Amino acid sequence: MQKAVGVNLVMVPYRGAGETTQALVGEQIDITLNTPAISLGQMRAGQIKVYAVTSKQRLAIAPNIPTTDEAGLPGYYFSFWHAFWAPKGTPKAIVDKLNNALVQTLSEPATRTKLVDLAQEIFPREEQSPKALRIYQQSEIDKWWPIIKAANVKPE
Repeated sequence: MQKAVGVNLVMVPYRGAGETTQALVGEQIDITLNTPAISLGQMRAGQIKVYAVTSKQRLAIAPNIPTTDEAGLPGYYFSFWHAFWAPKGTPKAIVDKLNNALVQTLSEPATRTKLVDLAQEIFPREEQSPKALRIYQQSEIDKWWPIIKAANVKPE
């Protein structure tokens, strides 16, 4: 890994992707890690340059943007993901019913189109289960926790 020379990085807390995009377009900040669906309009208008997407594949809504692998930063994957949780102790029958309803919703073409338009990854059917969520969530914790700890990140 190369060390950046002459670069000062400052973490600036913003309330959301829209505010971050405004700061980028207004040249108040130089770079950001942002949600693609928020920044796509500014990219298409030439107001910002998008260097890469942090997913393993190119996005359907922006196939011309390379992945981090293609842009020279192999293995750097960061994606925004969402899940549905129920309180601990929720009976398995209820969890299964909720999961089946979510799986059904995610299989509907209109839902899939809307999520793709928002640059959201839809996990394959075999990964749409409580067990798969536990495995994925733990893999994210295992990946990011050492980085958070090494950077001494503390909640505000």
